[in-house]
Amino acid sequence: MVDFNIDNYLRISPTDVILVLISTALIILFAKHFFWDKLTAFIKKRQDLIQENIDSSERLRQQALEEKAVYDRKMQDAGKEAHAMIEEAKAQAGEEKAEILAQAKSQADRMRQAAAEDIVREQRRAEKDMATAISSVALSAAEALVKKEADDEVRADFVADFIRQAQEDDRWQTH
Repeated sequence: MVDFNIDNYLRISPTDVILVLISTALIILFAKHFFWDKLTAFIKKRQDLIQENIDSSERLRQQALEEKAVYDRKMQDAGKEAHAMIEEAKAQAGEEKAEILAQAKSQADRMRQAAAEDIVREQRRAEKDMATAISSVALSAAEALVKKEADDEVRADFVADFIRQAQEDDRWQTH
């Protein structure tokens, strides 16, 4: 059978240590000579990419803040514009109200004037009617006087009655 001793494998000898150190140094020198520049360039490129992403994010954040400030100003301006529009609408409504009231007042004045003219016209017509009625009564009285052969006393009573009746009709017309 095979003679196997574990101590042979677990021992550390100074020669082994020196050989491991020399081989490690050679690997490092070999790697540094052929791969170190590529490795540092890759790391530098990666760092630059990360820094570019950070800078880009910062620029985007700054841009977003500026756009937000512009948006806020626009919102304030829109609020002011809306307020100005409301005030303008109120002023215009006030002007229209004043115009409508002026038109209504003018129309009411015209109607009042027309009513006053109608009243004056009706008064004149009533006066004409009254004058016609009085002249008709006077003609009837004159006719009655002519037809009637009465004494002076009856005539005087008849004239007094006629004058009294005309005065009563005159009072009715003035009141």
